[in-house]
Amino acid sequence: MESIWRQGQVMPHFPPLRGTVKTQVLVIGGGMAGLLCAHRLHQAGVDCCVVEENRIAGGVTGNTTAKITAQHGLIYRKLLKNLGPERAKGYLQANLAALDAFRTLCRDIPCDFEEKDHIVFSRDDRGALEAELAALQELGYPAELAEELGLPFPTVGGVRFPAQAQFDPLKFLAAIAEDLTIYQQTPVRRLTRQGADTDHGRIQADAVIVATHFPMFNRHGSYFLKLYQQRSYVLALENAPIPPGMYLEDRENGLSLRSRGSTLLLGGGGHRTGNPGGGWEELEQAARQYYPEARISCRWATQDCMSLDGLPYIGHYSAATANLYVATGFNKWGMTTSMLAAYILRDLITGKDNPYAALFSPSRSMLCPQLGINLKESAKNLLTPSSRRCTHLGCALKWNPQEHSWDCPCHGSRFSEDGTRLDNPAKKDLPPED
Repeated sequence: MESIWRQGQVMPHFPPLRGTVKTQVLVIGGGMAGLLCAHRLHQAGVDCCVVEENRIAGGVTGNTTAKITAQHGLIYRKLLKNLGPERAKGYLQANLAALDAFRTLCRDIPCDFEEKDHIVFSRDDRGALEAELAALQELGYPAELAEELGLPFPTVGGVRFPAQAQFDPLKFLAAIAEDLTIYQQTPVRRLTRQGADTDHGRIQADAVIVATHFPMFNRHGSYFLKLYQQRSYVLALENAPIPPGMYLEDRENGLSLRSRGSTLLLGGGGHRTGNPGGGWEELEQAARQYYPEARISCRWATQDCMSLDGLPYIGHYSAATANLYVATGFNKWGMTTSMLAAYILRDLITGKDNPYAALFSPSRSMLCPQLGINLKESAKNLLTPSSRRCTHLGCALKWNPQEHSWDCPCHGSRFSEDGTRLDNPAKKDLPPED
């Protein structure tokens, strides 16, 4: 179950931290968000270091489909309704700026960067496409209605964002990591007023960025209420026709498609972590139906933090933490949003105004329908009798037969069959069964 990006890719090695170091900014987490934050701070002349509990890009970043786009589903009609035109346009402009930043950086990095149109398609709801196009027209963005999509199943069309992009995330990170101070195999055990303590050392820092996918500290921010996690699945198909663009289906847990050379990456089968879902079985059925001559060369799964309102949380960890920052809740769009987070957090730390900081502030209102769903899920699983309970906040774990793991429906922690922790926010392995 190794992703296509990991096959044959050798990432640079960095030593663990031993002793005490001083830095202006400590970045916790060596995925796309953490390394981009460190990269942008380094470019701004800020001394910073990254600590990663395992190996850089060893988590969610290595399992992404690596689309870089400002089109995150048919969301702009909803953003117009919920946020108003100014903030909806801010969301669009922020993500387009992140795309442009990748475009500039990747000119000098051999990472298979390709410009491709991105299309959100529907099989049966032409009205939803037309409503989205009307919203984008109001926001001044030149999206197009695509009629012929080159897909092996009928659709009623799609909304096209021209000149978006795709790339190899591990090749990209291997390049930008070269100029950074990084400590691997260095889990942070606690935050202090001066920085953070690890197993064999201490980092003294003026500011700390938490870029650990799901925030690891429960004391501030209420992220155990603000976030839940979703599993998604990918098949790499050989001998399948390669469509000309990148695609996403406009339905919950619909299909996602992109190419990687002559290989088709088919994604989907998603579900809330710890709950039943289609998984690889659903994708295999789709592959047999639409690509009967194809061969599965590899498969993998990933996990995404989902926010209450569909916008990521980027900024101060909470209103009470002046020098503690966070980047999380990327809602399956971690590539574009990681770059956005790097710019916002760089500006906040260096005292510059950022036009998008208020929009993505983690201190915005939590009063969303998803909050009630999260509370209900947590209450149900906290009260469910079970011999296997999550080491995060004690929810009952559910057995995942497809991936042979114990998964937490409350906050998305995962453990192997023998109890080894696989995904946070849990920090500890499961205790041995009686």
